[in-house]
Amino acid sequence: MNRRLPLIIFGLTGAAILMSLGFWQLQRLTWKTGVLAEIDLRLAELPVALPLDVDPVADKYLQVEATGMIAKGELHVLTFSDGSPGFRVIAPMVLDDGRRILVDRGFLLETEKNSVRVGGEVTAVGSLVWPQETDKYVPDPNLEKNIWFARDVNLMAAALETDQIMLAISRSTNNDGITPQRVSVNITNRHLEYVMTWFSLAAIWIGMTGYALRRIKSKAT
Repeated sequence: MNRRLPLIIFGLTGAAILMSLGFWQLQRLTWKTGVLAEIDLRLAELPVALPLDVDPVADKYLQVEATGMIAKGELHVLTFSDGSPGFRVIAPMVLDDGRRILVDRGFLLETEKNSVRVGGEVTAVGSLVWPQETDKYVPDPNLEKNIWFARDVNLMAAALETDQIMLAISRSTNNDGITPQRVSVNITNRHLEYVMTWFSLAAIWIGMTGYALRRIKSKAT
């Protein structure tokens, strides 16, 4: 028994750690599922007028209908749609109440980058977004060629002299040859996979401990 006790303690401790990680991932799975369900509900809501005081946290994915003028100047974010290279077109929009915001007008083929777009009056419906697309690996924008590699609300608002608000248009009365893009939520939910991994490792750990205990017992006899 003296030889088996340290192994039993080691085996139970390891199994407890692995099981606790599995239960933690199970909690994360419940939380993440709830977050995604809440976003889906918000994206399905009827559009409202743009709030006077916009909160980047409380109003994220809020469905908004806005009327105004697409002003001069636009930024091009390199992207792909259905395998075709192109750009997301980010432009300033002056609302009827005088506020100036960013609008993500949608996808434009690479060949249309330098085409003339009229802009002008538009009524647009879309989602308020503050994309988290930048990190240390994303290059700085090429301002000379007007090519950006990620949407950055703060930098783009400064460049186009707008409020730090972005409306991603899903439909509008004046697309100007641009294809609106519905908001896609890039939040991965692999926690069920992690749950199965940790619980499987715990089962393997217990099995290996049991096997080692049997080996010790057989040698003792």
